[in-house]
Amino acid sequence: MKLSNYACLLASLCAAAGAHAAAAPVPAAPAAATTASTPPIKPPPATAAPAATEHAALPPPSSAAQKLYTAARADILQVRVLLKNGRTQSSVGSGFLIGTGDLVVSNYHVVSQFALDPDTYVGEWVDTSGQRGNVELLAVDVLHDLAVLRVNRHGTGFFKMPVGLAPLTQGQYLYSMGNPLDLGFAISEGSYNGVVTRSFYDQLMFTGPINSGMSGGPSVTANGDVAGVNVSKRLDGELVSFLVPARYAQQLLAKVAQQGKAPKDFKPLVTAQLLAHQEVMLARLLDTPLSLKAMGPYRVPVRESDQMRCWGRSNVKSDKPYMLDNTSCAMESAIFISGALQTGQVSMRHEFLRSSGLGALRFSELASASFKNESFGSYKSASLTGPQCTEQFVKNTTLPLRAVLCVRAYRKFTGLYDFALLAASTDEPLMSLQSRIDARGVSYANGMRVTRTFLEALSRESRRKP
Repeated sequence: MKLSNYACLLASLCAAAGAHAAAAPVPAAPAAATTASTPPIKPPPATAAPAATEHAALPPPSSAAQKLYTAARADILQVRVLLKNGRTQSSVGSGFLIGTGDLVVSNYHVVSQFALDPDTYVGEWVDTSGQRGNVELLAVDVLHDLAVLRVNRHGTGFFKMPVGLAPLTQGQYLYSMGNPLDLGFAISEGSYNGVVTRSFYDQLMFTGPINSGMSGGPSVTANGDVAGVNVSKRLDGELVSFLVPARYAQQLLAKVAQQGKAPKDFKPLVTAQLLAHQEVMLARLLDTPLSLKAMGPYRVPVRESDQMRCWGRSNVKSDKPYMLDNTSCAMESAIFISGALQTGQVSMRHEFLRSSGLGALRFSELASASFKNESFGSYKSASLTGPQCTEQFVKNTTLPLRAVLCVRAYRKFTGLYDFALLAASTDEPLMSLQSRIDARGVSYANGMRVTRTFLEALSRESRRKP
């Protein structure tokens, strides 16, 4: 890991005024979402990965749903991930055959295990009549959670990806198909309710039931036109589900048609897609200056946008001998890589601690304990190296700070890092500002850029002269 320039961020601020960069974003308290495939053994974090646990039965289908399912059932598949050793089932999802060919569209998270570890896992398809066969992975799109597979059977022509996709109208009925909870093939109906505004990449909101095991299955209109691909649902709501728009599947199929042989190793391809994502993500987040909000005498950087939300809370009414205000901002979506790794996010948070009832020594102990309580990750991770950290006392243009910068490298995706910067004010005996930014899945240069921007943006208003 290149750490030769690693201390430059902190060291360059010791003198004071540095060049001001632009803005930064954040992963705060994201709402629980789960992909709709049966989860791997270790479920991922709540932001956007596979792990559903609800077992609500699907409502009985309408006559329109029954007709659609009857016409489409031959082209719906269950996609299974099996351990090579013993052929034991590890996870399951769904997929669907395109046209009369042998290509199947599914989700990346359904096939991620054998995409990243083909020596341990293999894929298998099973259709509604019980036939089964092997799966060949041809292409993946981790940013939109899609995959294209080849199987040893052909479709009947029901599911098509025409050049001109049918427009959708909010409120129109959609019908999602798949194999929920590994119980059997099923169809559920609901309504289309527009494009999700707080997702980094477009997703469609489907107000209908999608359960684990249905990931990768098709969602179609009453005419049988493919509208999207089942991908996830919210666990903290009722019938709030999400679809990958059909146009992204259309684009991936076009790439498959132009490519030669499928990659033998998908990790370089996944790495390239993640590097492209972080460039777009940070360009979007840093092309305008960070907004500054007041916390006592301090000014803290935040970012609120279509992809990020900020939340605040306080303990002012508690009986504790100190007061604590919290502000946190976070991107509400992440890129699923595996059951143990989600990435492509930036988050920031601020804590303003003050007291009039504690002495300077007791307050210092309280603030120091809060600072030391921060975690920068484990050395035992199979996905990331242990954190390499440096700590310094620095001063930007207006504020003396104690700062810790930590970097972790991705073991399987060369060129990607997780950055974490923690800073605490040191200018007041009974007042402390503690701020942190985390940038996950960024290049080294962009990690330095976003953490420097954040550190330089922390400030204090000018003290009034008596």
